[in-house]
Amino acid sequence: MKEMKLDRKTRYTRKVLADSLIELMKDRPFTKITTKDLCEKADVNRTTFYAHYRDNYDLLLQIEEETLAYFEDMLNKYDSKRSRREIQEMVEEMLNFIANNSNSLHILLSENGDIDFQKKVFRRFMQKGLVTKYFSKKTIPEEMHEYWYAFIVNGAIGLIQHWLKNNMSIPISELAKILTGLSP
Repeated sequence: MKEMKLDRKTRYTRKVLADSLIELMKDRPFTKITTKDLCEKADVNRTTFYAHYRDNYDLLLQIEEETLAYFEDMLNKYDSKRSRREIQEMVEEMLNFIANNSNSLHILLSENGDIDFQKKVFRRFMQKGLVTKYFSKKTIPEEMHEYWYAFIVNGAIGLIQHWLKNNMSIPISELAKILTGLSP
């Protein structure tokens, strides 16, 4: 019983710290946020913060890694599916996750976020071949695959950033059609 309570308290503390960091990043770049600022916003003391994280970068890294892990898990779930409809469903699921977490993802992908986050997204998708699983290679010469996939990932990130900046003004199904239309 005590262990469950501790787990719940730990989850709550980490969520409050993560939410507070995202809130602070709305107004200023990550590099301008101190641990003191973060603890004041979260209403926790520094000892509590350091019981969970080494520093602000450690907290940001955990937020980013959890986000990337979700995308990897979701893409792996669709690993054997390749039809246009299945790809559309996969993209819609991703966009639903982004919409449900728009507060944090908008900030992570913004100019106040960690500049390297977009690079991490790009590298993670490229290194694991996650994008290549879903798009046909038939219409693109072999030597151009890497360039085409770079275009797809960067274009998708740009479209999602634009969508988030515009308060998700078009329906998820419409954005999914645009994104899946990027593929050959």
